[in-house]
Amino acid sequence: MLVATPQILEDMDYYMPDSISLEKMSSFFALFADPSRLKILSALAISSLCVTDLAKITQMNQTTVSHQLRILRDSGVVRPIRLGKILQYKITNPKINEILLVGVECLQN
Repeated sequence: MLVATPQILEDMDYYMPDSISLEKMSSFFALFADPSRLKILSALAISSLCVTDLAKITQMNQTTVSHQLRILRDSGVVRPIRLGKILQYKITNPKINEILLVGVECLQN
């Protein structure tokens, strides 16, 4: 027996993401499912950094950092900025910082 009111059903039709949006959201949130990427994003939330500095700060090898940065770059979450011979990475959207902070806040409750 259906207990949802016609208004609830109408709201569901209006607000429920379509399958393409759901796939994009799933891919986006999967970026936050890897501790290495979270560590890198947390560091980049504080400052733009090069691979060498990221590797030292996160205590990961440069190959791992480069691999994770490629995933983040391909998804559009970070982008490189060339400063002479050095590439520094920065988060492309300040909302990413907010997502990280909300995640931390949720765990504190």
